[in-house]
Amino acid sequence: MENERIKVLIGDDSASNGVKVAAKLRESGMIAYTRRNNGRAILDSILNDKPDVVFADLTLPDTDALLLIKQVRESLVNVPAFIVVSEIDNSFIERQVLENGAAYFLAKPFDIESLPSIVKSVCRKTVQPSCTDTEILVTEVIQKLGVPAHIKGYHYLRTAILSAVENARLMECVTKQLYPSVAQKYDTTSSRVERAIRHAIEIAWDRGNAEMINDFFGYTADSYRGRPTNSEFIALVTDRIRLRLKTGSVPADYTTTI
Repeated sequence: MENERIKVLIGDDSASNGVKVAAKLRESGMIAYTRRNNGRAILDSILNDKPDVVFADLTLPDTDALLLIKQVRESLVNVPAFIVVSEIDNSFIERQVLENGAAYFLAKPFDIESLPSIVKSVCRKTVQPSCTDTEILVTEVIQKLGVPAHIKGYHYLRTAILSAVENARLMECVTKQLYPSVAQKYDTTSSRVERAIRHAIEIAWDRGNAEMINDFFGYTADSYRGRPTNSEFIALVTDRIRLRLKTGSVPADYTTTI
């Protein structure tokens, strides 16, 4: 049904960018539409159309994305998830964007193929899981383990697990096969992928769901064994996902029993 699909507003109606982004998201079954790259136009559309996710440039002709987020928060109870796009890839700017309410910071140029998975990961809309929808299953699992969705390592980890589910051979050589395949999708380097995934796992281990971590890894977060390596984490989650997909059924509380 249409009201169960993710609705995405792209604050850019240019044929070279916004229209292409909307087309890619529609291919993934989303409702995607464009508006002028203008704060007033984007705000009006948010208030009237109630999108689930909004793409907005950090710098707009009449305002900026951070002020726009503030205006939306003052006007709506259910605020959409904002993906803020910037010409500048800078860690300070990224931190400011995320601290001011954005769900994701996206630096240009970006890989258009990665956008559907990014949108799904930041969307707050509840989607009913299906045992055949691997993306939703992986997303739910890593979120329940406590990996925060706004960090890059979350998306790298999610993509790594999905890739490993689809191609088990990638786990035979994580450094030379899996990391490069993820890096290529995000236009980055293997070493950055490795570091970001390690950081994501560290956060989950320190602040995540201790009960679920214990269920998954067989020991508590404060055990003498310490946190798993990237390879161990990815391999175990991948095996659990494969097992769940083979069973052909997903219980209502599958994210705590998988």
